[in-house]
Formats: sequence, structure tokens, C-alpha cells
Amino acid sequence: MSKKVFAGHAVRNLRERQGLTQMDFARRLSLSPSYINQIESNQRPVTAAVLLAISRTFDLDITRFGADDLDRIVADLREALADPVFRGLEPSLQDLKNATTHAPAFAHAFLRLHGALRRMEERRAALDDAVVSVAREVDGETRSLAPYEEVRDHFHYIDNYVDGLDRAAEERAEALDLFAREDAARVLAQHLRQRHDITVDLTPAEEADAPLVTYDRYRRVATLARTLDPASRAFRLAALIARFEQSELIDKHVIDAGFRSPTAREVCRLSLQNYYAGALILPYRRFARLARDKRHDLDLLSLVTGASLEQVCHRLSTLQRPGEKGIPFYFLKVDRAGNVIKRHSATRFQFARYGGACPVWNVHEAFEQPARTLVQIGAMPDGVRYLCLARGASKPATRFGARERRFALGIGCELSYAAELVYADGLDLRSAAPALLGVNCRICPRPNCPERAFPPLDRDIVLDPDRRGVVPFAVREG
Repeated sequence: MSKKVFAGHAVRNLRERQGLTQMDFARRLSLSPSYINQIESNQRPVTAAVLLAISRTFDLDITRFGADDLDRIVADLREALADPVFRGLEPSLQDLKNATTHAPAFAHAFLRLHGALRRMEERRAALDDAVVSVAREVDGETRSLAPYEEVRDHFHYIDNYVDGLDRAAEERAEALDLFAREDAARVLAQHLRQRHDITVDLTPAEEADAPLVTYDRYRRVATLARTLDPASRAFRLAALIARFEQSELIDKHVIDAGFRSPTAREVCRLSLQNYYAGALILPYRRFARLARDKRHDLDLLSLVTGASLEQVCHRLSTLQRPGEKGIPFYFLKVDRAGNVIKRHSATRFQFARYGGACPVWNVHEAFEQPARTLVQIGAMPDGVRYLCLARGASKPATRFGARERRFALGIGCELSYAAELVYADGLDLRSAAPALLGVNCRICPRPNCPERAFPPLDRDIVLDPDRRGVVPFAVREG
């Protein structure tokens, strides 16, 4: 084991769930109680032998004891603590690691509290700017953002992988022989008809602005928008199958997640239906094998499977099944205003929880060159390097006067995996100068970035009346 794993919290939680004392727990594992006490207090790491003993004794997946989740909490804490409200109280990185390792539940509670504070501040600012007559509407709109953030964080901390749904989707895909079929939408429509007595129809040609999908529960008719391409039609039907066949698994997952609001629970329920749809269209083992064989060539994977480029990218970011893990990818979808519509990650890559993304990141350039897959070697402030891919995508206008919707897709992995991607061919992975990325300008520690839009929240700025650079201020180095 190349990396020491301090997972006292996970061992303690397991023991308490089993209703065992430290002495009984140690006896089950043939260890001394003092050794278990040292592990639980993080005075000693969990060795490979202990992990295997835990796995055998309690039939538990040992990957749950990894440190990646704690690394992400530390990164999120660092971002939250850059808020000016904590000026002068910034704990050291070691303090954050200690707090996260010894009390991860407290760290999560702190992040939730800070998120509530930020939302309250955003709501107050929105109300200050709003006209009194529409203040209620603005307040309601602002409040509705919170459940989406809560669900995003939930998927972030489970590596964007849901084992039960993934395996159920794979089993159904095999039964339907669905993988890489050109007529996937027809097969799924036939399954809905035979299994659930649901008829699939298309909207009339003149209804260009119809919803993507509607379901009439009384007539048992699912109507798809005629404007959907074949891949999107298949995906919508697969999500409908999840609704009717996987409600028990989905409901259990939502309950276990412990969301605070009914809205968050409904958002998560829809997200899980979409998760199942992606796993049904691109079943785990067959897609993972194909991705390896094609060296993760996005266009080729889309061509072979019939899935859209977005579906392929999203699915790659979910291939984290214990014992059969694919490359850990991050994935996001950004609109022209820089709003992050989707973000998922099985990596340590740090997304901004608030505000825009780093302007140095190649995902922004994808709007300028939509037909190309842009490749960038980027380094985050923590020193981790990534192979960053970006590609433009669009949804065409459905009638005269309507706007074409354009997006940018970003997907990437740590540089240690880059050789497994066709996009790394010809790149000097060892000595090429990386693009210096940050999370966003508000919390970026880089003092000399020429593309900085705002000063960092946790650093003082220096203004020199006799000197003017590209950025009109200098950042005082901490």
C-alpha cells in the first residue's frame, strides 16, 4: 500500500453500526483492543492486513476506507475558509486534515452551515437589488437553488457512482441486448409496451417547443419531443424505465442520503433516474472494456455506441465500481455565461462551489473552436496535474427566431492516467509546462496570474500609482 490510510472514523463507525465494543471488535479481527483504539484515534494507519481482515469478517468493500473523500472535504474546507468572514482565523492545512480525519461529520456540518450562510447572503443581495413588487419571486428563485447544490454535493462525495442502480441497469441492458444498437429507442419503447403497457409516441411536427417528454398516466402514453435526436430519445425512455422499475432502489437511496428538504429529495430522485438511464444505455462492463480498447477516444466511443458525446463523457465519470474501477474522470457542462450546469468528479479536481471557473481552463475556449477536442495539461494549486479535454456542443434551434443553445463539455483525469488516453499521444507529459489553473479567482493563491479578474478574498492587494500591469493590482503573497 503506497499511501498510508488513516481511517479511524470509518473503523469507529463500522464498529458502532455492528454494536460492538472495542474489545469485541478486536476479538473478531484477532487484534488487540489497544491497537484498535490507536486506529480509531488515528494514531496508527489502517494496514492492508487489517483492511483485508475487516473485509473478510464484515463482508465490506475495503475501498470505502480510502482517503479520497477526506481529501475532497479538506479542499472544500479550504475554499469555505477563504470567505472574508473567517479573516484572521484561517487554520493551517494540517489543522484541516486533522479536523477532517478525526471528525468528518463535523466538517460536513461546517460546510453545510457555510453553504447556508452563502445562500442567505446571495438572497439578501438579490432582494436588495430587486423591485419590491417582484421581491417575493426573486426570493423564491434564490431559495430553489439550494436543493440542487445539496444534491450535487451528495453525488460528489459518493464518487458519482451508485452501485445498486448501476448493476440493475447492466442486468436489464444484457436482457434487452441493448448495447451499441442503432435502434435502442425502438427496443426500449417495445419494452415499455410489453412490460408496462405504456405506448410511446412523438409530438406533432408543428409543436417545436414541446417538452422533451410527457407522460399521461391515465392513457399510459409517453410522448417524446420530435426534435430529440435518436440518442436523446433512447435516454429519455431509459429514464422512464427507471421510474417504473427502480423506484424501490431509488427511494431507499434518497432516504439514506438524508436530504433536508422535499425539493432536494425530488431533485435526487430525478438525478438517479437519469443515472440509471446512462447506465442502461452504456452498461458498465461492456462500456468500460470498450473505453479501454479505444483508449477513451470520445468521438469513436460515441460513434460505436450511438450515444451522444455528452452521454459518453458523463458515463466515463461514473466508472468507479469497486474492484472494476475505470480511470477517475471529472466531467462538467458549462453554458456561454460560464454557469456550470453539471459537474461530477471521481478525481481530486477542485470545482468552484461558488462563482465562475478559472479563465485559464481550456473549457472556455471550446466555444471558440466547437468542432475540436482541445487538450491541455493543467496544474491545480495543490500541485496535482491533469489532462484536461474540452469540447463544444450545441442544441440546434427548432424554429426561426429561436436561439441555438451552445455548451462546453469538460472532462479530464490526473496526468498519471494520461497514457491510457489517445489524447496524450505526442504530448511531453513529463516536462511540458502546465497551464496554471485555479478553482476561481476569488480563492486562487497564484499571485501573478495575468488573467485574474478579481483579487483573492484571503489576500491583501497592493496598488502602485507609478506602475500599471495587465492586472491593475498586485496580490500580496501570504
